[in-house]
Amino acid sequence: MNKNNPSGLLEIKRPPLFYGYTIILVSFFIQAIVWGISNSFGMFFAPLISEFNWSRAMISGAASLCFLTHGLSSMLMGNLNDRLGPRLIIGVCGIFLGLGFWLMAKVDSAPQLYLFYGLVFGIGLGGIDVIPLSTVTRWFKKKRGMMTGIIKVGTGVGMFVLPFFITWLLRDYGWRISFKVLGGIIMVSVIFLGQFLVRDPVQKAQFIDNETSRKSENSTGTEEGLSFNEAIHTRQLWTICAIFFIILLCVFTIVIHIVQHAIDLGIPSAVAAGILATIGGVSISGRFLMGGAGDKLGEKTALLVCLFFLLTALFWLLITKTLWLFYLFAAFYGFAHGGFFSLLSPLIAKQFGTRTHGLLYGIAIFSSTIGGAIGPFMAGYIFDVTRNYNIVFLILAALCIIAISLTLSLKPIIRDKNEQNELKS
Repeated sequence: MNKNNPSGLLEIKRPPLFYGYTIILVSFFIQAIVWGISNSFGMFFAPLISEFNWSRAMISGAASLCFLTHGLSSMLMGNLNDRLGPRLIIGVCGIFLGLGFWLMAKVDSAPQLYLFYGLVFGIGLGGIDVIPLSTVTRWFKKKRGMMTGIIKVGTGVGMFVLPFFITWLLRDYGWRISFKVLGGIIMVSVIFLGQFLVRDPVQKAQFIDNETSRKSENSTGTEEGLSFNEAIHTRQLWTICAIFFIILLCVFTIVIHIVQHAIDLGIPSAVAAGILATIGGVSISGRFLMGGAGDKLGEKTALLVCLFFLLTALFWLLITKTLWLFYLFAAFYGFAHGGFFSLLSPLIAKQFGTRTHGLLYGIAIFSSTIGGAIGPFMAGYIFDVTRNYNIVFLILAALCIIAISLTLSLKPIIRDKNEQNELKS
């Protein structure tokens, strides 16, 4: 034992700038650009329908395939991120994202729509959550929820700003040039920003939470928790997967169809885009506040709050016919929407640790995107048959009640005393 360090702690000098904050900043902008553009895909429904006379179910099916591909890709990207680190993997994702949108500018048949948007773009989308958010769990522990929330605020900013930009592109340049411009923006920004991501603090000679010392037997302070084989056999993992399967089914059904639903009720398309922007704007508060609430109250309690907001919004949507009612809906729904995406990564880390966080988070994302794949297509099909969305909203409300019940049943994993003490420290 070192005489100058009788406690056995590994010590370093605190650096002037904790690189974890660079991770937060870079991840924020990646989320803003990619999800801001991706979540605005519903704005392309009208020009695609006008150009090709496709049904809503047809276009929604491509969005559903994209979400499913995104989920499958998330498991692969999360596993590769655990093993290889984020820089190379996020760069590959940027290439797929940009290529998918660039090819969409040349689409002239339904199979191409499904190939370019459903598969190519979906593969790239798989890394946009799992890589930045799994990385941040290795840099922060005490304020993990808040930091995740700050990153996800980027998604809200993107959803607030980019619909107006895309509306201008569509109006002045048409949908084909719009896809080209957006594809170029995604590719360049993701590849460039992704090069600032670093897997964990030890690669920068730093410690988690910017601490100056760690016990020598766990010098990085990042790789704690259950192995993949241990986690995969727990009820908690599959309960979380079921909860977020329902959440994503509800969330992406709304995101994809809400603009067109408002247009059906007589609201001009440019004004209807403002509803989506309002959801994005309000979601900023949900992402930040509920991420911090997860740190203080626990992720389970924060998740229940978001689910009750979602349930209220879905029932409200049944009576929403005018613009001001849509904006009130957007306030309730946007808060819940934002909170959900700030809670999943910290919830996985709290339950299972960070040893295989990327892969476990990827599994949860895959499960949720099955719901995201089913929801928009189901809604498009039901609308084509019934000519309204009322049955869709009732189905979503019933599923939300089931998600609340599952969340109430979620119990923490029992760990030995030493691990419990480590997780509380």
